Amino acid sequence: MLKITTIFSNILKIDPIQRQSIISLFWQVSFTAIGFLSTMYFAHMAGASILGSYFLFLAYYGIFGMVTDGGFGGAAVKRISEGEEPDAYFSAYFILRLVFTITGILVLLIFKDYFVDLNKSGMFAWLLLLLLVSAIAGPISSGVTGKSKMGIRNTCEGISNISRVMVQVPAIYLGYETAGLAGGVVAGVILAAIIEFRFFDLHLVRFKWKHIKSLSVFSFWLFLTSGGVLVFSQADTVLIGYFMNVENVGIYRVVLQFTGIATFSSNALRMTLWPKVSQWGKSKEIYLVEESLSRSISYSLILAIPVFVGGILLGDRLLYLFYGTDFAQGYYVLIILLVVQVVNVFQYFFTMYLDALDHPQESFKVTAVGVGANIALNIILIPLIGINGAAIATLATMTLNALLAWRALSRYMTIKLEHQSLFNITISSVAMGVLVGVYRLFVPLSNVWITILAVALGGMVYGFLILKFDKKVYTEMKDIIEKVGIGFVWPRWL
Repeated sequence: MLKITTIFSNILKIDPIQRQSIISLFWQVSFTAIGFLSTMYFAHMAGASILGSYFLFLAYYGIFGMVTDGGFGGAAVKRISEGEEPDAYFSAYFILRLVFTITGILVLLIFKDYFVDLNKSGMFAWLLLLLLVSAIAGPISSGVTGKSKMGIRNTCEGISNISRVMVQVPAIYLGYETAGLAGGVVAGVILAAIIEFRFFDLHLVRFKWKHIKSLSVFSFWLFLTSGGVLVFSQADTVLIGYFMNVENVGIYRVVLQFTGIATFSSNALRMTLWPKVSQWGKSKEIYLVEESLSRSISYSLILAIPVFVGGILLGDRLLYLFYGTDFAQGYYVLIILLVVQVVNVFQYFFTMYLDALDHPQESFKVTAVGVGANIALNIILIPLIGINGAAIATLATMTLNALLAWRALSRYMTIKLEHQSLFNITISSVAMGVLVGVYRLFVPLSNVWITILAVALGGMVYGFLILKFDKKVYTEMKDIIEKVGIGFVWPRWL
């Protein structure tokens, strides 16, 4: 117990951004591991059709959740993070969110018969319940985020995701299928909100019209941008369901989830950096913003590029062994979406920094072009080449978004890439790929353990090479390990 207490004490001494990113990364890894295992279980027990209905439910929740939030959540985080009258801004957001949610639920009830997919799967009532719960949980989460308590925020998000799975697995076993999957989501949101509230230190106070106006100015563009991003990310799911069937939705979304391993580090960093970049932008410390962007891109690609290389070499066997025969047909989708994840590193950071630096209108312009192109390409390509077409549409428009966002952001700051680090990542990934390719050439991947051994071997070789070649990564990793004090002896030969 003393050792654990010492470790936690040492973690608190680490630089806040490093500490919060480590916590976020820990939960990203934990949930992804649990998510992969549970999805494998769902795929074998329930099949692609049930998973497809569940993913459609999540897509609809994302769309309607965005509408009921109205962009005010991001605006509240921005204003609270600036430190001026945070209680008033939180109170204004809470009331607005509640009004928007009640209005949205009433509208959904009026047009209930139009949501055929939701009604057929029994998800409509669960959608209403989740929207109502999120009206309370959302403002609590935004308040914690705005106060830069990202360690708490990320931990609670991890708890929400893990508790969701803990409800879903026995529900599927007992035969509740789609209702069990949706109920797990609701349970996770409620549990996270209860824990997060323990660390919540804002209060409901009287607010003025100026607070609503200030939130509205920022939220208008943020709503349009986030709405565009949401449509961008969910249009393929909805349109696959429209042009094809829920089974294809299940295959596509499972593959997309599988590529999520490439986003561990970028997700951890971008959730941590948003309030920090906002503060630096407010205090005109642009040099810190520029430095954080270049390091964030490098650290995100440290994982995204080798995962792409590994996916090309082992993806077909991993899909077959982990999820079953139906999902193995998603191999080409997997390759395309892994490229998407690499491009997304640039696109997401560029648009996130535009928003955090108070230029949401620029972010919206970029996203609007991408959304229009994405919907058009999906409508053209999905009927022609199925789920491969959806993946190609996403890649094309994600690349367009990244280029447009880079051009917009470069007007407000200097975008510098760490070319040496990117070279080190590429060389290490290629070396890893050669080794794994030779392994597969001589060792038949006949079962899951032999395949996992190939993944582990490639990961160890890549980790060794990147630490050997990149002194920045080596120094920062060594510094963190030594500060945490977990008893790990750093090898002298590295």
